[in-house]
Amino acid sequence: MSSPAYARPVPPRARRAAARGGSPFDPQETPLARTRRARRMARELAVIHPDAHCELDFTNAFELLVATVLSAQTTDKTVNRVTPVLFAKYPDAQALAGADRAELEEVLKPTGFFRAKANSVLGLAQALLERFDGEVPGRMADLVTLPGVGRKTANVVLGNAFDVPGLTVDTHFGRLVRRFGWTAEEDPVKVEAEVAELVPKREWTMFSHRVIFHGRRVCHAKKAACGACGLARWCPSYGIGPTDPEVATKLVKTPAASDTE
Repeated sequence: MSSPAYARPVPPRARRAAARGGSPFDPQETPLARTRRARRMARELAVIHPDAHCELDFTNAFELLVATVLSAQTTDKTVNRVTPVLFAKYPDAQALAGADRAELEEVLKPTGFFRAKANSVLGLAQALLERFDGEVPGRMADLVTLPGVGRKTANVVLGNAFDVPGLTVDTHFGRLVRRFGWTAEEDPVKVEAEVAELVPKREWTMFSHRVIFHGRRVCHAKKAACGACGLARWCPSYGIGPTDPEVATKLVKTPAASDTE
């Protein structure tokens, strides 16, 4: 009995391309084979990262929306240190819209780019008051009309605050699905559309968390821990990082240290 398509070795041409720094996406891989391989990898990610979750602390949709906007160009851990103070002073859109700019900037300073971020969250709060009675809308079409909110942020909020499945195409996610050879696209919207065809919709939110965890812990931007990666069998980029298990294992980050990129 022959092995299913997704269990066969990755084509050598894809691995050679990845090793040379080219795209591991194989246009000769059939859509069916790619879907089967992607779903096998997605199942393995669930085993590798059973603790995957949204790493931004929040208690409601408003807090998650603001925290996600603040997470640009900084780590979730940094945002989580700032938001308790922020939400104690400004617990809702009305309070935040009326914030003193100097005081708000002082609170946001540890997140970097604090002046621009103050502008973003003030504009966001004002828009919520003016157009949505201070409540965070639960539709993509509405969320992306808010200042500083694109599809990535909207999908984070929809998936984690409203249980509406969404793919969060951040830096880690885009890097990994390209390394997986699932897409050759660079544009986040196109990446989202192509991956949506490969992974069942009901899994989108948790799948996003697992990919991001894998990017932070194992498949690093500069040196992937290929020899310690549970996806190696199906990954055309295997070999772009150390393949020796002992060397690779030393590159794997613990959960406590993973949120650094």
